[in-house]
Amino acid sequence: MPDQYNQRNIWRKLKRNKAAIFGVIIIALSFLTALFAHLIAPDPSPDANRMILEIGGEKPGYTQQFLLLPKQKQHRSTSLFQQFASGTEDRFLYIPITAFHEQNNTLVVQKYIDEGLTEKISYPFSDTKTENKNYIVKTHRFYLGTDKYGRDILSRLLVGVRVSLSVGLITVVISLTIGIVLGALAGYFRGTTDNVIMWFINIIWSIPTLLLVFAITLLLGKGYWQVFIAIGLTMWVNVARIIRGQVLIVREMEYVEAARALGFSDTRIIFRHILPNVMGPVLVVAASNFASAIVIEAGLSFLGVGVQPPQPSWGLMIKENYNFIITHNPMLALAPGFAIMLLVLAFNMLGSGLRDALQVKE
Repeated sequence: MPDQYNQRNIWRKLKRNKAAIFGVIIIALSFLTALFAHLIAPDPSPDANRMILEIGGEKPGYTQQFLLLPKQKQHRSTSLFQQFASGTEDRFLYIPITAFHEQNNTLVVQKYIDEGLTEKISYPFSDTKTENKNYIVKTHRFYLGTDKYGRDILSRLLVGVRVSLSVGLITVVISLTIGIVLGALAGYFRGTTDNVIMWFINIIWSIPTLLLVFAITLLLGKGYWQVFIAIGLTMWVNVARIIRGQVLIVREMEYVEAARALGFSDTRIIFRHILPNVMGPVLVVAASNFASAIVIEAGLSFLGVGVQPPQPSWGLMIKENYNFIITHNPMLALAPGFAIMLLVLAFNMLGSGLRDALQVKE
């Protein structure tokens, strides 16, 4: 690569940009969180979907005592990889209680129903499946509260970062692949090839992004992978236009003319000699596309055409809890909103830092 894109100089310039470094730290922490989400989440069940309806809509810091009873259905042991990838199925029923005591080989509890309302229930010790009357009672603190289904907001927030980062990553891969190929062909061959590709780009460019995403989503159907493909197929236009402009400039340089004189094929010239020297602007656009994809996915999930429940998505969490904003517990909807804002801000800061470090001109 040319001297202006020397990797050491780029990293030195990037380190001097505090905003970009802040973005890198947030992004790195987000990827680590996504990787170990089920291991660090208070609720390690698949999709952090442990529903306890009695404690729905509670405020941050809410603490509740639970009696744990083994489920009748026997679950197979979960391997470490399965715990890492998709969590562990709950082996116990979580029964919220306010008090308990032993009485004649029976465990008597006050089951929590609602604020100020309890129900007295007795459980023979044989039902608790415990030895020496050592029944299981645990106290849980819900640091960000619970949603209307009684699920832990913090756990769903941690697992939900996987969706946001996945959609951003896959969208960037799809958009870069299509954009780089079409942009390079248009800029290198010019003429009819350029006219046809630019005609297609202008048509896609004229359609509002959200409308195009809706159309593709309705065509492919609702779901986890469909929304990734839909967003990726709408965000390649910027990449193609930038690559085309850069290739039009670079193709006239002496080293490209020398490659032609040596008889190298067009494919080798494009992918070995031209593209490596025009990737600076693409990295900036990739960071911007990553941020845009997170926002679009959240919007689609909020509208009900993105990720489907019970899989946690930040946009879906806002949809499920936005009515609490005007009631007693706005944090249920604000927490995923803040998470979206912070992650999008981090990618935009990184993109701005890359633009300065790579000396990309608008």
